[in-house]
Amino acid sequence: MSKVRHIGVFGKRNTGKSSLINTITGQNVAIVSDIPGTTTDPVRKRMEIFGLGPVVFIDTAGIDDDGKLGEKRVEKTRSVIKTIDLAILIFTNNQVDKYERDLIKSFREEELPFIMVHNQSDIVALDPELALDLSEKERISILEFSCSLLDEQEQKEAVETLTSLIIAGLQDSSPGRTILEGLAEKGDKIVMVCPVDSEAPEGRLILPQVNAIRDALDRDAVAVVLQPEALEKYIKEEVVKPKLVVTDSQAFEYVSKIVPEDIQLTGFSMLLARSKGIFPQYVKGIDAIQNLKHGDRILILESCTHHSSCEDIGRVKIPRLLQKKCGMEFSFDVVGGLDSLPENISNYSMVIQCGGCMITDRQLQARLRPAIKSGIPVANYGMVIAYCTGIYQRAINPLI
Repeated sequence: MSKVRHIGVFGKRNTGKSSLINTITGQNVAIVSDIPGTTTDPVRKRMEIFGLGPVVFIDTAGIDDDGKLGEKRVEKTRSVIKTIDLAILIFTNNQVDKYERDLIKSFREEELPFIMVHNQSDIVALDPELALDLSEKERISILEFSCSLLDEQEQKEAVETLTSLIIAGLQDSSPGRTILEGLAEKGDKIVMVCPVDSEAPEGRLILPQVNAIRDALDRDAVAVVLQPEALEKYIKEEVVKPKLVVTDSQAFEYVSKIVPEDIQLTGFSMLLARSKGIFPQYVKGIDAIQNLKHGDRILILESCTHHSSCEDIGRVKIPRLLQKKCGMEFSFDVVGGLDSLPENISNYSMVIQCGGCMITDRQLQARLRPAIKSGIPVANYGMVIAYCTGIYQRAINPLI
């Protein structure tokens, strides 16, 4: 399954960020104007790149925008850095000054691959000394480009070169793994227990369930999908036992009593955590639960926004389960969507992140990086539920 990669386009006002996106996508997606500051909020355009798959280009406001409103636009532009897999930094007239240098520093702090594009090179050519300095001394991929070449073949070749740099930059970054990688092979039977209750999206399955079904099919495995109530009868009557049972974390306790010990069992949330490149930190976080003390503050992170209910997993069920398991009371704060983490992150004894099915791997990693750098244990919804219901070791065994 191809994962959608996000590419942010940055630069000063009137350097041709919108024109570049229009040129590479072959569509007039972004508004182009000679008036500085035409692009205000980030504009997104999705396309397919052959040999890579689906990508989303994000056109941002100029990093040199001024005034109170301009400062807010720049702040929004900078917030994009944590949400993307690759950055394209555009400059013109051989001008690489504080604005570009600050962005380069931010890219490197976020371990974000990036490309520099000297645009409008048909007007002012790229200075060879600057190109040498950036490419050899700074180790930066740099391309001489123009969105206004009159020769159609020349323009096509320029776009192909830029595309090849994008592909190289994204292939160098970690793409993560598919959700059933190493767990399912051709002919394996994978049973997926998918409760349909008040927490299930109306008329749909949750994304990890959909991804697991698709990955099983891609691997020529047999995907059996059922609700918890049908599991016991299926296990008793089926001649060929499944290689693996995957359940929604809310049904862990119930399902674990039905599935024999000689059949591997894990959860969708744990599979998703394993695929997103943050799994080792989650394992350490679960080990740290036993060190929690009465009155500790715990931060709950939801990566999508939704209306909470009396059965809400992050706001209700996990606090209740964790306090019961530990035999003490904690203080819980919740941050939803991709809102910034509290500045006083060091005040928390633990961070518990949702599965992150609606955000990219890099977005999830960037979101948890401040806590990890501060030495704060981080864990995952499904893994915490497995721990609290006493089946954590069994559920993690297939994954390690």
